[in-house]
Amino acid sequence: MGDIAVQKIMTRKNEKDFIKLPWKIYKGDCCWVPPLISDFKKTMRGENNSLVQSGPFEHIIAYKDGEAVGRLCVGINEPLNHAKNYKEGYISLFESIDNYEVAKAMFDYASHWLKEKGMERMIGPISLPNGDDNRGLLIDNFTDPTLVMNTYNKSYYRRFFEEYNFYKYWDCYAYKYDAKEDIDERYRKYVPYAMGKYKFKVEKIDLKNIEKEMQDIKEIIKRAMPEEWEDFIPPTDEDIAIIGKSLVPVADPDLIYIARAEDGKPIGFNIALPDYNQVLKHMNGRLFPTGFLKYLYYRKKIDRARLFVLFVIPEFRKKGVPSAIYLKLYDASKEKGYKYGEGSTVWEYNKVMQRDIEKLGGKIYKTYRIYKKDL
Repeated sequence: MGDIAVQKIMTRKNEKDFIKLPWKIYKGDCCWVPPLISDFKKTMRGENNSLVQSGPFEHIIAYKDGEAVGRLCVGINEPLNHAKNYKEGYISLFESIDNYEVAKAMFDYASHWLKEKGMERMIGPISLPNGDDNRGLLIDNFTDPTLVMNTYNKSYYRRFFEEYNFYKYWDCYAYKYDAKEDIDERYRKYVPYAMGKYKFKVEKIDLKNIEKEMQDIKEIIKRAMPEEWEDFIPPTDEDIAIIGKSLVPVADPDLIYIARAEDGKPIGFNIALPDYNQVLKHMNGRLFPTGFLKYLYYRKKIDRARLFVLFVIPEFRKKGVPSAIYLKLYDASKEKGYKYGEGSTVWEYNKVMQRDIEKLGGKIYKTYRIYKKDL
């Protein structure tokens, strides 16, 4: 058996090996969807997220007998640590062949790197640097399709984390909605009643006025995010600008809504996207030479959607605003011919959102686990 060498990405070959490793690990696995390589490079460099602004990070890759066998990103979210008084680092983008020694070597590297910087705990896998994409480790249901920007991994990853003495921090859930099932008639009667009584409206997002819409969304998040949420802080202007810029090319305005009070002030919103994984699956990571044509063809065949987030300010949470947004989204999705939708990832402590989803008939069908380890 050859030695395992773990190193920081320093060369173009390192970067290429880092990017292409999943193609080897998931070869023949129908649930894995190749990301667009151009987008993934931006993710690594923090061009489509706030990774660079969040603090120091390193992408590392493991080699065995000269062959890439594992990868990992390790970093520190300094704004979160400052806001919550943490000394915590994160790991992300974890992949490994079925060899615990490979995973252990990378975990050892990450642990040492974080301890050198004064960190006391390691959390992950998380998104970069804590968004709603690719959050957690999938620990069940390795057979249903993976929806856009969600996690898929080999089942043995869980064993690697737990053998290294990571422990469960939180679970997040994916809920499945079957569009064939009609919503309870009482629900349909309640929504217009609530909208009339509490004088609010729900409108599609205006993508032509995205900067203002995103500022309204930022204001909603700032007012709606509970202080006791351990791993979240309100987004900065830079975060919001990045989200807005990335949203416009892929958004379907029929799936994104903003609720406003009688005076026009924003009080709630959701973000849902068509399941572009049904397109990416056929592109093998590339737009050219044929990927773009496949994109144009297969996007017409999308029949699933994913709901990422829904926020409502506290004073309107019990006044039917979440229900009104859900109903708009459900009806629009059904009209577009979607067969089912997914609401994810919902933290296990977010009981309010769980109840709202379950009222609409959503059922948990996948679990994603975020682990923590004391250093």
